[in-house]
Parts: sequence; structure tokens; C-alpha cells
Amino acid sequence: MTSRVGVVGTGPVGCVAAAMLAERNVEVTLFESMSAHERQLRASTFHPATLELLRRFDVVDDMIERGLVANRFAYRDRKLGQVASFGMGIVADATQFPFRLQCEQYKLCELLLERFANDSSVDVRYGTEVAGASDHGDHVTVALADGSELIFDAVIAADGAGSNVRKSLNLAFDGMTYEDRYVIASTPFELADHLPDLAYVNYISDSDEWLVLLRTVTLWRAMFPVGPEESDAEALSEEACQRRLQGVVARDEPYNIAHRTIYSVHQRVADTFRVGRVLLAGDAAHINNPLGGMGMNGGVHDAILLAAGLASVLSGDLPDERLDHYAAMRRQLAIDYVKRHTHQNAVSLSAPDPDARQRALDATVARAADPDEARAFVMQASMLNALHSMQEELTEVDCWPAGLERNVGATN
Repeated sequence: MTSRVGVVGTGPVGCVAAAMLAERNVEVTLFESMSAHERQLRASTFHPATLELLRRFDVVDDMIERGLVANRFAYRDRKLGQVASFGMGIVADATQFPFRLQCEQYKLCELLLERFANDSSVDVRYGTEVAGASDHGDHVTVALADGSELIFDAVIAADGAGSNVRKSLNLAFDGMTYEDRYVIASTPFELADHLPDLAYVNYISDSDEWLVLLRTVTLWRAMFPVGPEESDAEALSEEACQRRLQGVVARDEPYNIAHRTIYSVHQRVADTFRVGRVLLAGDAAHINNPLGGMGMNGGVHDAILLAAGLASVLSGDLPDERLDHYAAMRRQLAIDYVKRHTHQNAVSLSAPDPDARQRALDATVARAADPDEARAFVMQASMLNALHSMQEELTEVDCWPAGLERNVGATN
């Protein structure tokens, strides 16, 4: 009998989970509370490890065509300019994709949703909010917001940081909230014409106001911290956004601001990613500081391993306890790789003490100058180390990327 799995959320994590399940001959119902897929300007960086995992779905070439290849990422000082640059080619022996791909996450979703439209095994239900889920050992009951219920063999919750599924399971979501919020202002103005050596990905330290500059195909996205003394409305105002952008490159005329948003920043991890036949993935399971672009990428990694593992358990190819192992592994990786790396980025960029900031800059410069140290850092930042740490598990569920050599220079 064909297994039926409900997947909650049509973001990149939910779509990848649905694609993996469909590949394994599982019938999928994909729930989305919105009435249609939205083109939200959210995560836009795909790391090499994630591209390796996505290769099996034949979407990477289309993503590259719709995105921007970033061959390096840089650390800058707001007053001094570039202080260190890390070329992605240093890990060319470890991946077929020695670059970061700047491609808005909705483009991956659109590619997979187009495929689902022609796949009878995936039923996409827009305008259908999932209120919660209950595990019953051999099946899961999904409660919809309209009061109706549906029964599935299992459920994968990819319904974001405010996950109704996670809340319905009464799972703790412990961690911290940063004092500062982040505001993002996106502009088509070509900043690279005015800032020497500007990379497509830039982390810029400063004692007064650090920032991050990321390039997409059509826009520069500038992310700034917002202190508690400034309200959301004030930070999003035209005056405040213009002031911040003018501080990056001063102009005689105002910036064209194509998009702006503000959000609180957290480091939180659910106390388990599995409750019986309910699995949590992506932001429903862990949220983190966005510095380093690991949140969405880590969620895709969750989706690959957990969905493949779930399909193998449902088909009887793997014992149930292996899924416990996979869920525990993904939780530990969210702590050891994603949480640690992104928090370190936040601390080094925002250090208010000039001496501490200079020490951080000096350490980054020294790391970039040492080929071994630089390679080790890029292996970590590109999430290739995290990928190699799952080598046994990915091989077990036939998800190790074809042609990828194993344990090439992977370090912790």
C-alpha cells in the first residue's frame, strides 16, 4: 500500500521534503496557508553543500541560470574597506559547486512547484492552514484551521518559526533573542561602482553600525542592526532607510528602495525534531542568526535526510530507530554547525569595543592569509563539513551526492 505523508509549508524546506518523498513513491499532500505562492525576498544564499544535495532534483542548472554565482565572500571594515577575502575555489576538490549561489529561495520553490503541478503524487493545497498534528503511533491526525481533520501515515512540519505543528506538540523552543533587530533595505543602485573590491557577499564590521551587503541578480540587499531605542516603524521609515543607505555610499539623490523589512533575531532549537511520526524541519525546528546564510540551507539539509529516512521507514527498508538517529543528528548539527557559526559571525561583526573588533579583524586577516586555515574556514562556512558529517546516513538512504568524493578535507 502506498504511504501518505502530509507536509506543512511550501517554503524551500517543505518543497524539498515533498520532492524527496515523491521520488520515493510516497503520496504527498502539501499544505500552504497562503492563497498562492509568494515571491518573498527572504534567504538568497545557497551554499555548495546544499547545491550538492539539490542536484538529484535536476534544479541546480536552472537555479544558476536564475541566480548569481559568488566566487568569493569578503570581510570588510567600514572605514578601511576590504580586510580579507575568501575565494571559494579553495574547496574545488571537495565540491562540484565551489561558489555561493545568490538566488532568492522562492526561485527554488517555483521550480519544484512547477514540477508538482505535473505530478499526480503531490497534491498542493493553498489556502489551507494546519492548526496542529497529533501522533497516534501508526498514523498522524492533522487538524486544519477550519475544524476538519485528515489522517496521514506521517507528517513533516516545515511551517516556519511560528510552527502550529510544533506548538500543538507542546515542544520547547529554547534559546535566546538578540537585543538588536535587523532591518533590510534592498536597492538596485550599483554599490560596487563606488566601493572598491566589493564582493557579492560582504560582512562589514564597525563599532557604531555594522552591516552586511549581499548581491542578488537585480538588487543589493543591505542589512543593518536596529537597537531597542528605535521602533519598527521608525526603522522602516523612508528617512531611516535613506540615512542608513547614504552611510554606505553617499549620494546627492535618494536611493530607490525596492524592498524593506525588519525582524527580530533568535537562536532557538526545538528539544526534539521527532514526535512519533511527526518530524520538524527548517525554521519549525531551529532558527538562528542569518549571518552566514545557514538557516535555510540547514533546513534543506533537514528535509533531505528526514524525508528520505521517513520514506525508508514507511517502506520497511529501515528500522524505526534509524529515524530517531536521523532526527537527533539533524538537531545536533543545528547546534554544532549552524548555531555556533552564525553566532560567531554576529559577535565578531558587532563588537563595540575597538580592541575586540580589531582582534577579530586581525584573526580574519591571518586566517585568509594561511591557505590551510582559509580552506578549513571555507569548508565550514560552505557547510561542506556538515555534509560530510552525514556521510554514513546519507549513504544509507541513497542520498549521498553522486560523484562527490567522501571526507575530502572535512574538519570540525
